[in-house]
Amino acid sequence: MRAIWKGAITFGLVNVPVSLYSATESHDVKLHQVHDADGGRIRYQRKCEVCGEVVPYEHIDKAYTEGESTVVLTSDDLDSLPAERSREIDVIEFVPSEQLDPLMFEGAYYLSPNSASTKSYVLLRRTLEETDRTAIVSFALRQKTRLGALRVKDDVLVLQTMLWPDEVRAADFPGLDEKVRISAKELEMSASLVSSFEADFDPEAHHDDYQEQLRTLIEAKIEQGDAIDTEATFGAGEEEPAEVLDLMEALRRSVEETRAKRGAAESEDAPSSAKKTTKKATTKKTTKKSA
Repeated sequence: MRAIWKGAITFGLVNVPVSLYSATESHDVKLHQVHDADGGRIRYQRKCEVCGEVVPYEHIDKAYTEGESTVVLTSDDLDSLPAERSREIDVIEFVPSEQLDPLMFEGAYYLSPNSASTKSYVLLRRTLEETDRTAIVSFALRQKTRLGALRVKDDVLVLQTMLWPDEVRAADFPGLDEKVRISAKELEMSASLVSSFEADFDPEAHHDDYQEQLRTLIEAKIEQGDAIDTEATFGAGEEEPAEVLDLMEALRRSVEETRAKRGAAESEDAPSSAKKTTKKATTKKTTKKSA
């Protein structure tokens, strides 16, 4: 892993030097565009609308347009902003962890100690763990002042970037105010369905089916010389005719199907358990006969 930022966490007179590492990465298959006629690579060019020339990246500035006026901001202009030059993660406050809305979370970063002594790092980590608090912080990264949540995961400080409050849209759409009557029976059946799906969360049990199928398709096209019958790779997908069900019937069927699947899974484990029990009984009987 390569550090993408170095600075320090500061709160009061405490200074914790840290390095920032990206905690996530995309597993998506990277695709690019080609001409369907000859397979030629399609590339985008940064062309100036005034002179018509293709402009190298080093000669491109940013700009803001309002009405008929355009303000050009050079790299020096942006670098002159005090917030961008800051290399500190400033702790604003420590809040109860349950008060944070996951809707505000964005990217995640690991923070590693970046000094000869890790005492201040461990002290901050232990403090957050024992008080069950999350530190709300502000910092600058990639030409943006950001809000963040500093918390602990597996003995590592994690910095979770957050949206600013005005970046979270309110849920404002038709249907929320519609009065709907839910019967006690429907609620009971729905709760029963939830109960039949209960499990402990295991991240490793979940897979990105689309990306796995995409890789399979690419590998099959390579093996078969590019041209391929998709049906031969994945099989023919037959869609069942749509059937209109009322809510109660849909809930009832869902509960029954889930219980049936769970019962089948448990019965598969039963023979091995029965075999062990029989073996124990046979052993006891043999021992008794010998005696």
